Amino acid sequence: MSAPGSPRLGLPRVHLRETTSTNDRARALAARGAPPGTLVTAASQSAGRGRQGRTWTAPPGQALLCSLVLRQSDELLPLRAGVAVASLAGPEAALKWPNDVLVEGRKVAGILVEARPQEGWAVLGIGVNVAVRAEDLPLELRARAASLGLTSADVEPVLSRLLELLERWLAAPTESVLEAVRARDALNGQPVSWSGGSGHGAGIDERGRLRVQTGGEVIALDAGEVHLGAAPS
Repeated sequence: MSAPGSPRLGLPRVHLRETTSTNDRARALAARGAPPGTLVTAASQSAGRGRQGRTWTAPPGQALLCSLVLRQSDELLPLRAGVAVASLAGPEAALKWPNDVLVEGRKVAGILVEARPQEGWAVLGIGVNVAVRAEDLPLELRARAASLGLTSADVEPVLSRLLELLERWLAAPTESVLEAVRARDALNGQPVSWSGGSGHGAGIDERGRLRVQTGGEVIALDAGEVHLGAAPS
């Protein structure tokens, strides 16, 4: 939880019926000096995005779409947020390094951090499928997406719980965060591939990087997109 006198996450709050992306609005606010804890939420996004420029699709009113302005930016920020979201999703939720939360192997939430360290701010964007139904998604996403299985009326209570969890995990000691990530690591021991090669997940190192066993060595990945499963032949 926040220390006495520290800014509270979620205040002030800007809620939009529709926007291009909550991260876009939060970035603009951060650049204009918005205080830490400023929250942008939306019922719908026309240009929601994830890492590597991928789009984030969610039917209006059925997902939690939010972005927070923070005045902290450490290399573990995506993992801190991931643990908070996974805790929200339940004990079986797993983390797919570095930014996805999975339930039964399907994506229930995504995280996107965009930072300007030289300007002293970071924006933490989170999308959670709260009440999304498979039939409301594009065909290509139905087999890969999961939902909390709640209703649209639960979006606000889910947001409140998420903010509580974020306050805890953003302030947690590094070792506690790494322990929690390792306990939910969806890639550990699994075949993985990325643009530079393939191997098997071998855990998370002390800097939050993904360790991969490839051939006779273990390498550490600190950025990029990793796919669960062997590279196509």
